[in-house]
Amino acid sequence: MSDKTQRIKVLSAGIFSLLLVLGVARFAYTPLLPLMQQQAGLGVAEAGWLAAINYAGYLSGALIASLISDLVLKDKLYRIGLVVAIISTAVMGMTTDVTVWALSRYFAGLSSAAGMLLGTGLILNWLIRHNHRSELGIHFSGIGLGIAGCSLAVVIFTPALDWREQWFAFAAIGCLLLIPALVWLPPPDRTGLTASGQKMVDNPPSPLFMRIFMAAYFCAGVGYVVSATFIVAIVNKLPGLEGQGNWVFLAIGIGAAPACINWDLIARRTGDLNALILAAILQIIGILLPVMVGGLFAAVFGALLFGGTFIGMVSLVLTMAGRYYPTRPAKMMGKMTLSYGAAQILGPAVTGSLATYLGSYNAGLYLAAAVMVIGTALLLLLKVVEKRESLAAANSNSS
Repeated sequence: MSDKTQRIKVLSAGIFSLLLVLGVARFAYTPLLPLMQQQAGLGVAEAGWLAAINYAGYLSGALIASLISDLVLKDKLYRIGLVVAIISTAVMGMTTDVTVWALSRYFAGLSSAAGMLLGTGLILNWLIRHNHRSELGIHFSGIGLGIAGCSLAVVIFTPALDWREQWFAFAAIGCLLLIPALVWLPPPDRTGLTASGQKMVDNPPSPLFMRIFMAAYFCAGVGYVVSATFIVAIVNKLPGLEGQGNWVFLAIGIGAAPACINWDLIARRTGDLNALILAAILQIIGILLPVMVGGLFAAVFGALLFGGTFIGMVSLVLTMAGRYYPTRPAKMMGKMTLSYGAAQILGPAVTGSLATYLGSYNAGLYLAAAVMVIGTALLLLLKVVEKRESLAAANSNSS
């Protein structure tokens, strides 16, 4: 098999794994949420807690990923995680017990981390090892396709299937996605050399850079999670937009599908940090448009902007982690995701509580936008730190 064909198969394995662990196991919950509230008696606060528990599972997975260095163990856990994604999806349709739903969402979160962090780390390691560009844009298109696919599926399924049958249908789709996700990713190579025989060497950032970077990524997590979890419910409650929420969620997916490839190209021209700052500013606009302007056009345009930026930020950050640590990319990816994941536990829980008191999810969007402004300021500070550190390194080399 030619190297080009092998690259396409490896990247496709990554896309199918993300479709499974995020599109099916994670994001199907968002368009199904209004249906579960109508048909299964799921309360507003409980809906927020289930989302928070899903992120607790994701955070646990990120912690595991940050502690593991052995590529063979990562590969094993990645494959187990894909199977867990299907089981946790099927369980959602088997009960109306909130405790069982919570367990299902926790394990779905664990499986998301397996696909998103371990799978991404394995793919990035393979790309670097085979002297391909260390860019993940094509791989991460699986997230946008997953969001668009699950929202479109719910629109198609809803006339014929109830909430329970839709969870089973998603589990069946997951079984089809599982095959290429498992078969097309080759077992990892542990030699520590690229295909051309060069040694792979880690080049970690300074502790100060890392702390600010993690704080900025925490802010990005808050900015992402409120819209990603509640946008369908938010739009359905806006005047004149009843029942339009799934279309807006579909727009997020459409915006996200090509976004990572676009941000790879932008980062090549502007540098990674400048690309992250631009994405953050556009994301703030995308978050606020549905509630500040109102109307379907503003909601859809805001969703396209949001979809086109949140996933770009994730892709850029995880790609940077891979460049700092080519021999063990999932280690720093796991650390970064711990800060992103902590935000994803707090965000839905706080938004659910605010919605219960205020009778609307809108306050959650304003909170998310405010936190994103702080995150953007931290990214600007990172530019100063990076410049200072590169000057210091240059001076010490010349002396």
